[in-house]
Amino acid sequence: MCLSFAKPYSRGFMLKKYRIEKEKIEETPGEEGNILVYIQPDEAEKKYLTEKLNIDEHTLNSSLDPDELSRLEFEPEHIAIIYKRPQNYTDKEQLLFKVASAGIFIFGDKLVLVLSEDIQVFDAKTFSRVNSFQMIALKLISRSILHYLEHLRIINLISDELEKKINQSMENKYLINLFSLEKSLVYYLNALNANSVLIEKLKNSASKIGLNQEQMEFLDDMTIENNQCSRQAEIYSNIIASLMDARASIVGNNLNILMKRLNIITIAIMVPTFVVSAFSMNVYFPLRDNPHAFYIIISLALSSVLGFFIFWKKNKWY
Repeated sequence: MCLSFAKPYSRGFMLKKYRIEKEKIEETPGEEGNILVYIQPDEAEKKYLTEKLNIDEHTLNSSLDPDELSRLEFEPEHIAIIYKRPQNYTDKEQLLFKVASAGIFIFGDKLVLVLSEDIQVFDAKTFSRVNSFQMIALKLISRSILHYLEHLRIINLISDELEKKINQSMENKYLINLFSLEKSLVYYLNALNANSVLIEKLKNSASKIGLNQEQMEFLDDMTIENNQCSRQAEIYSNIIASLMDARASIVGNNLNILMKRLNIITIAIMVPTFVVSAFSMNVYFPLRDNPHAFYIIISLALSSVLGFFIFWKKNKWY
């Protein structure tokens, strides 16, 4: 099982510049690019985006707010798209997968992407055959759907491992981990549903956005993939939720079995102790003058243990 961990945040990666070269996206460090990626912009960069590019301040802040819903807005000089994407997993999350918001701002001569964390934005496989800002925006949303699917597969694998451990465990930590996964799936379901509404708005506003036939077909494929991802997340969520009570009962049952075994062991020890103690009292007893008294007493003690286990098996105390 492999999880991708978030990279440490670095101030040196606040702004990345890209451009389209031969239908591929290439980074242009130190050069002018028409694809600008702002990662957790500081106040000076926010001021540039709001005052120079006329991006609405509330919309800009929505790009960094994980609680914002996906939406599509048309401004006089640009198109604003807020969509939901899975947040990079870190070991501090303790199996809690979260979602983040991202903002895409399409201008006539540039595209601005605002993110809350440093991630690999444009991978060569997904972002091939791109020739417009509109196609880049669609592929960014499509890449988030694939990211959700990757996380769902990981969540399913973790759930299976936790189920095996719960069947043998008497601790609550595995149930807590399972609850975190269930909570993560709720986050993912809400995000996928919000993205579904966004995709429908993109389809309804295709002519206003300037989507061609190829991009419309790609948008239809996105709709199918997002719906499949949403159904998969819903199935996983229902399975985990429906089995939470049963798995909690398993933990309690395992504890009861352990206590039963400890009680049986305690009784098994007490029975021979009683026999030996009875013959060690400071009073006259029948075997007092018998030279084999010690061996007789030990035999009686062992016989009492054997008799107890026979009685235990007969009554099926296991």
